[in-house]
Amino acid sequence: MIESHAGQAAALRTPDPDPFRNPVSYTIRRSLAQLWKQLQGDMDLDAVDSALDSVVRIRAVQDMRPSEAVGFVIQLRSILRQQPAGFDLVLLENRIDRLALAAFDKYMQCREQILAARLHEKERLTRTDRVAGEAGA
Repeated sequence: MIESHAGQAAALRTPDPDPFRNPVSYTIRRSLAQLWKQLQGDMDLDAVDSALDSVVRIRAVQDMRPSEAVGFVIQLRSILRQQPAGFDLVLLENRIDRLALAAFDKYMQCREQILAARLHEKERLTRTDRVAGEAGA
């Protein structure tokens, strides 16, 4: 996941726990830890949604393809395969699939919000320009 944050890679590699000096790294690390915990536990949907939301919102505003933005969830499979025996791999892989779909839905919601905000701002500027033009006439 760090590789997909080209400009922020150094900040993400630095394990600075201070959320004020390195908020992106802090948020991503905290959220990924929460997702991993939920994958192995009871999959509390509120906790999963909150963790996904934090990471996906950061990635939705960046210049990357949707597959890159949510691909970090699929990368959890490689972490999963490095774990010692004792995990139900089928169950965890099914959970990863559900997380990937949820991350994509969240990404699309964020992108829609961004586009709506841009449209609203463009409409506001158009109204402002029109009013200023009428006042000058």
